[in-house]
Amino acid sequence: MSRTRVRPEDLFCARCHRAVRLGAAHWPEGYLCSACYGHALETYGQCVGCGVDRLTPGIAPDGGRWCTNCAGGLGEFHCERCGREARRYLRGVCGNCVLAERLEELLDNGAGLVRPELVPFFDEVRSVPRPKATLTWVGKPHVQQILRALARGEVPLSHEGLSTLSPWRSVAHVRDLLMHTGVLPHRDRHLLLFERRLPEWLDTIEDVEHRQLLNRFAAWHLLRKLRATAAKRPLGPGAVTSARARLIQAAAFLTWLAERDRAVGECTQADLDAWFAQDATARRVVQAFLRWSMDHQVMPRLKVPTIRTENPAPISQHHRIALIRKIMTSDDLPLMERIAAALILLYAQPVRRLVRLTVHDVQHDGDQVALLLGAPPTPVPEPFAELLLGYIRDGRPNRPGGTLPASDWLFPGRRTGQPMDPATLGKRLTTAGVPTLHGRTATLRQLVLQAPPSVIAGMLGYHAVHTEAVAAQAGGTWKKYAPGDHTR
Repeated sequence: MSRTRVRPEDLFCARCHRAVRLGAAHWPEGYLCSACYGHALETYGQCVGCGVDRLTPGIAPDGGRWCTNCAGGLGEFHCERCGREARRYLRGVCGNCVLAERLEELLDNGAGLVRPELVPFFDEVRSVPRPKATLTWVGKPHVQQILRALARGEVPLSHEGLSTLSPWRSVAHVRDLLMHTGVLPHRDRHLLLFERRLPEWLDTIEDVEHRQLLNRFAAWHLLRKLRATAAKRPLGPGAVTSARARLIQAAAFLTWLAERDRAVGECTQADLDAWFAQDATARRVVQAFLRWSMDHQVMPRLKVPTIRTENPAPISQHHRIALIRKIMTSDDLPLMERIAAALILLYAQPVRRLVRLTVHDVQHDGDQVALLLGAPPTPVPEPFAELLLGYIRDGRPNRPGGTLPASDWLFPGRRTGQPMDPATLGKRLTTAGVPTLHGRTATLRQLVLQAPPSVIAGMLGYHAVHTEAVAAQAGGTWKKYAPGDHTR
């Protein structure tokens, strides 16, 4: 009896239909690629066949999930060490047990035990729902060096101690995990990164006098403002990016002056006008450095040109309604983009505020859904309410997995305990065809035409002065309306 030879070009995944390599997993439904195989062995829920809540790697004819018993022929997936049903990695042991074993070695304090202060970190990392990514992460040599240095006391277990380690991206991720688990006190990660990279950047300035002046400007102006803001609320990446841009432009201005054979204390009005004449819009960020230098008598008191920028024109109401209809009815857009776009086009929320929302800002009481954007809570109408609740339930990206623990952010980021970068969310919305700034402006104008600006300000988290100004520009007919409870 002859055997039919299987050719590589004839192998396709039974679920995603992509080509698979020889030796791929073969289940009764067919071959599975590594991605579908891994996803199947990370899927838990209630089996539609027996009703038991367990690992459900199989797919029933109706699209439901089957456990290994009901699916049949999938294999044995119980861990021989802990008994948990999961993908097995080494010697019949699940990924979490393998991860715990490797972490015990890396976090050994020299006495055969995990350093006591790092136990919360150990418990959090070893129990991630999808350990494959974490196993890859802890297998990297530089990550192992960081963890061993902390476990054996080679560096202090503090923010200052971590700042002495490298590479900075891996250190930042370890720091986020340590803060999330309470091992280290919380400090703003963007401020810490700016503080760490500042000395490295200053070392690139060759002129000693320029370096000293820029160091003073950074320490007494930029860092002072960043620390004051971080004490009130979390810094966004935009604040640090803006501070870095001010430093870079200040250094460029000093270099430009030096090329004209002038020190900053010898700068004249003609020099200043010539600097801004070349590209006023791009160079306006140097204004903070110029004013600081004048206030501290580093340079003569001169007139800094004022560069005006106009507010963007809003989209039309017809365009706004068409976008809302598309968001609510089209399944072509990713769910996250649909939720973010709706929050802009219905509630005039800026992107930087969207990323600070958590799942707890969505109140669900019976049939009523409301958003905590201000006071009082803002009602959420259908069909957006159903869309929003579904997104919170099972549509959020970057849910627990890899080295990321559970997150309460409505738009979770890729860093532990951090929301998505506003720039990242903004780019995704732009790609989806949603004008974030123009759409928000149009929405706010329509809202202040439909209700008193002071009421809109309270419900959406705006300042009443701002909404009053927008209402005046839009030709609103509301005159004076006292905010608050008018039933008393």
